[in-house]
Amino acid sequence: MQRIGVDAVSVDRIELAVKRSGTGFLNKVYTPAEQAYCAGNPDRLAGRWAAKEAVIKCFDGTGICFPRRRIEVLPGPNGAPRARLLGDHRGARLEVSITHHSRLAVATAHLEMPDIVDDLLPAPDAVLLPDRPRGAHKGTFGTAIVLAGSLGYTGAAYLASTAAARTGAGLVKLLVADTIYPILAAKCTEVMATPVQEVAPGAIGHAAYGSILGQLANAEVGVIGPGLGRDSSTWRLVLDLALHAKCPLVIDADGLNALADSPRSKGKLAKNRVLTPHPGELARLTGKTIEALEADRHASARKAAKEWGAVVVMKGAHTVVAHPDGRISEDPHEVPALATGGTGDVLAGIIGGLIAQGSDPFSAAVTGVYIHAAAGRRISQRLGDSGLLAGDLLMEIPVVMNVLRQGGL
Repeated sequence: MQRIGVDAVSVDRIELAVKRSGTGFLNKVYTPAEQAYCAGNPDRLAGRWAAKEAVIKCFDGTGICFPRRRIEVLPGPNGAPRARLLGDHRGARLEVSITHHSRLAVATAHLEMPDIVDDLLPAPDAVLLPDRPRGAHKGTFGTAIVLAGSLGYTGAAYLASTAAARTGAGLVKLLVADTIYPILAAKCTEVMATPVQEVAPGAIGHAAYGSILGQLANAEVGVIGPGLGRDSSTWRLVLDLALHAKCPLVIDADGLNALADSPRSKGKLAKNRVLTPHPGELARLTGKTIEALEADRHASARKAAKEWGAVVVMKGAHTVVAHPDGRISEDPHEVPALATGGTGDVLAGIIGGLIAQGSDPFSAAVTGVYIHAAAGRRISQRLGDSGLLAGDLLMEIPVVMNVLRQGGL
């Protein structure tokens, strides 16, 4: 990554700031070494101010922030200014120049920095990306049907469906209740938002079962549950779709709650189901306590996969993916920044998008978990361990996939 920043400041402006605020201004902007070098000279102070601002502009849009006092500009061995970042500079290299003209200090900064996304953790063996043939068209990469959202939970529908599109699904169709359709139709420009008959304001019910089942019959995958709500008719719809839909389904969030509410469905789901529970949801699905499940995550995920006859994604640090046949995979990531609302909706969409392109459910789950966590890790390297929003992941998904492909996947 290379960036250039330019800034100019009036010497009189800096001189006035020093007169008004004195050491308060100086200590806020300049390091002790800079203050010693400048010795109150307004031209030198203005030159350092402009150089710091130019450096800050180099980092615009990267998520990396160095305040002025953590950027130190002092003369190098040959007298030319040299900038130094105080703290974790992450491999950044800086060159600065300062000139003065007509009581104006002008500075330029040139930043070179390695792209941190290339530093991916080793991928589990089952991580595999779908082919992207040069002569392909949108039909090549499959159709994903997303059944999500309810009154107050339109964001979940947007995140899951857009994540499927960002992962590379050829066509994504989002089925939403009549009441919330106008919201999603305006928000989702690349996803086909489609209104579905509702049984209560914002709630899709069993009356739409035949219509939805027909649409799934013409799709490569369905993603069911994010923000879908807890209406009893909605849960009945989810259960029947989980039992009878022919295409693979990724079932998340309220879809999992619907299954947990019908324990007799355990072991009766149709083939090619992927369940994506966090520990609380898995506790409801298995009747175990969260503490018991967390005590041995591998055993818990493997047992749940066998009991439900589905691929189970036990979310959390080092997410575990288990297949009913006993296969198991553990993701290498620990990304606390992902512990925020909506990131699970994105994961469901990613897995669905991979299945739409031809990945088998187990590989799609392992690969989706890895892409999701790597995207979160990339963002947290810029922002830190808090402040990530689920929507931030959407633009990172194709970037991580591109790096994986460049590495031979």
